[in-house]
Amino acid sequence: MPFDLAVIDLDNTLYAADSGVFARMDERMTAFISAELGIGREAANRMRVEYWRRYGTTLRGLMLHHGMEPEAFLRDVHDIDVHEILGEDPELDAALSRLPGRKVIHTNGIREHAERILRALGIARHFGRIYDIRFDDYMPKPSAETLKRLIEAEGATPARTLVVDDMPDNLRVARSIGCRTVLIHHEPDGRWDYHIPRFHDLPDALIYHTPS
Repeated sequence: MPFDLAVIDLDNTLYAADSGVFARMDERMTAFISAELGIGREAANRMRVEYWRRYGTTLRGLMLHHGMEPEAFLRDVHDIDVHEILGEDPELDAALSRLPGRKVIHTNGIREHAERILRALGIARHFGRIYDIRFDDYMPKPSAETLKRLIEAEGATPARTLVVDDMPDNLRVARSIGCRTVLIHHEPDGRWDYHIPRFHDLPDALIYHTPS
C-alpha cells in the first residue's frame, strides 16, 4: 500500500461545486456581513469575494480588517440544510471503500458542516476524524505547518500521506513537505502524482496510473 493516511478535502472534492451548497452559503455570508457591518448587500457581496480571493477565506479578511469574532460567523454561514441539496452517493461510497488506509477530512469549513455533508452523502463511516478551520486556528489552507501538525496528530509521515484536493495551491504545499498528491479537476494538470475528474475515479487511478 503506497500510503497510510489519506487527507481529503470536502467541498468541490467529494461533491460537485455546482451542487448548490456554496450558493446557499454565499447568500448567508453576504447577509451576515451586511447585518454585522451595516453595509448594503451589494457592498457586502463584493467584500465577501474580495476577501476570499485575497486571504483564502472571507472569514480571514473579516478577522483582519474588522475584528470579526469567528464562531458567530461560522455557525451562521454553515447553517444550511444540506439534505435538501445532496443525497446518498453509492458510487462515492464504493470508491471510498476501495481506498486503503485511514481517511480524514481537512476543510476550511467547520466540523458540524462537514458531518452534515458526509451524512447526506452516506459516507460518514469512512472517515476517522474531521480537521476543520478551528484545528487550523482559523487560518485557511494552504499552510505547510498546519498540514504537518495534522499528519503528526495522525501518527503518520508526509511520505506515507496522500492529499486529495481540488485546489492546486493546497496540493503545492502538500508536495512541498513530501506528500503524494491527487488533483480533483476536469482539466488535466501534469504537476501532481494523480489527476482525476471526480473522486469516484480515485481507486482506478491509484491502481492503473504510475505517479510522475
